[in-house]
Order: sequence, then structure tokens, then C-alpha cells
Amino acid sequence: MTNPVPTTEDLTHVAQLTTRVRETISTVLSGLDGAITATLATVLAEGHVLLEDVPGVGKTTLARALAASVGGSVGRIQFTPDLLPSDVTGVSIFRSDDHRFEFRPGPIFANVVIADEINRASPKTQAALLESMQERAVTVDGVTRQLPTPFVVVATQNPIEMEGTYPLPEAQRDRFMTQVSVGYPSARDEMAMLASHDGVDPLAQITPVASLDDLARAIQVARRVYAAPAIKQYIVDIVTATRADSALRLGASPRAALQLLAAAKARAAMAGRNHVLPDDVKALAVAVLSHRLLASTESRLAGRTTQQIMRETVGRTAVPTEARDAPVVRERAVEHTTVAP
Repeated sequence: MTNPVPTTEDLTHVAQLTTRVRETISTVLSGLDGAITATLATVLAEGHVLLEDVPGVGKTTLARALAASVGGSVGRIQFTPDLLPSDVTGVSIFRSDDHRFEFRPGPIFANVVIADEINRASPKTQAALLESMQERAVTVDGVTRQLPTPFVVVATQNPIEMEGTYPLPEAQRDRFMTQVSVGYPSARDEMAMLASHDGVDPLAQITPVASLDDLARAIQVARRVYAAPAIKQYIVDIVTATRADSALRLGASPRAALQLLAAAKARAAMAGRNHVLPDDVKALAVAVLSHRLLASTESRLAGRTTQQIMRETVGRTAVPTEARDAPVVRERAVEHTTVAP
């Protein structure tokens, strides 16, 4: 039995929550609506975010502003080449007074974990994140411990600096639901930033605007958003196209399709809709899929990135028409509740 689609009250809760968080982040960073939307959709879809861009555009600031906006515990890990797996997961310490080992949890035991410059850590330390990101658990000394709920990793990395870095392997990149590029602000937004940061630290002024209970409820609402069969077929068509594209030597995985659906549902909930539209899929396809792809040698020599290839793939994939998709959505929506798109 499927869960009923969200009610108007449920969707209002999600819209108000995401609006409060978005406005709070915008007091620190201006003109990053696309990056903020993709990041919030990932959080509501219970995914992890990889913020990748050049230095100084606000990757870490965005991660810190998100963490400060949501009540709950925050862990920050500054990745360096000498960082050990135990520095991330925690370590068991022997207590001589009562002759027993005591587990000291690492920074991974938090609701929001900021992994700064993740590609600076050795592959062994990067691997310590695999279990926690996929299974939301950590195994130390043969004992598996569950991580708090909700749990999200917001990682940053610099794509242009190669010295002293360890590129993330494909298995690690696949654990991130989205890869978000922050980008440079417009001249107007940069002027607003100069004014808001002049002599003050906006991050210090941020107080939580959403509790963990609020966030947990929003996640449950996003899960129940309805996706019509035509929408799911649209996602399958996009993913299948990447596997047959001669410009790529590695296409998107089945996990990528599942996560694109989850992210699209979250975006629909943020917009106050109880059903997914093709626009939700198109808006997030590049962020969800491009970092999982590997360009062919010919594409790399031609200077084509996986983001460019992904945009072309989405552009030539047939979109479900209103006549084909709308009646299915309307039938389900009327059965439970109707929310304006």
C-alpha cells in the first residue's frame, strides 16, 4: 500500500521551512538561489552535497550557514593529508581506572557534518566516510554504531588545485546525491555582500530557524510526493541515454536514478506541489548525475565536461507531454488533496 500524497498543511510546512532557511542563508550569501535550492532539495531527500568550485566563492560559508540555520549538532572536519580515519569516526580509549575501553565519537556523529576540502585527505581516510554516508552507521573495533537522524554531509573541494590532493574515487563521488557549483555572484550581489560583511560577521548572527523535528517532518513529506509513471520513465530515459552516449565511458548508475527521483520529489515539495513535474527533473538532472559520469578520451581532449554532456543529454530527451502525464497526476491528487503547482 502506497503512502497518501502530502496534504496542503504538510506542503505549507515544507514551503515555510525552506523559505526560512533560504532567507537565513541569503543574509550571508547573495545571488546563489540555484545552489541553495539544490542544496536544500538534497537535504530534504536525505542525500549528501558536494560543493565544488574555485576558492573564495563561498563553498564553506554556504555549508556553515546551512548548518547554523538548522537546530541540531554540527561536526566540522578539516581534511588534511595526515588526517586519520579515527579522526573522523572516533576511537576507543582504554580507561585504566576501571579497566575498560571507552568509545570517543568523532565529528562524524552529528546531524550536519561539514567536510572541508575533502580531496586533501588520503584515500584511506576518504574511505572512512563510505559506510557512514551510505548506511548512516560507523563500525569501529567490530561494533556498529548508528549515526544521528537526520544526517547529512556537506563536503567542499577545489577542482583546480591538484598538488597535495587526492581525487575522489568514483565510488566516493557516487555517495553524494548532488554536486553543486556555487559560481561567482553578479555585480549587484557582490555589492550587497560587501555591504553586509563590512565590519561584521553575518555567520555569527545566524540562529536556528528550523528544529530537527521540523526537518524530520519535511523529509517525510518529501518522500510522499507523487511521481507519475511517465515521470519515472522520463528519469529512466535520461539515465539510459548516458549509458549509450559515445561521449561518455561511464554512464549513470541505478542509484543515480533513485536519487534523481528523490531530489525531484523534494524540489516539488519545496514548491508546494504534491506531485513531480518534468521541470523538477530537468532542474536537478545535471547536479545529480554529472559527477557520476566519466567523459571519453575524445570528449576530454575536446574540452567537454560531463556537465556540458549532461545538459545536452537532458535537452534531447523527450519530455512527457501534458496530455500523457497530467491526467495521471490529477487523478491521484484529487483522491487525496489538491495543491496548486
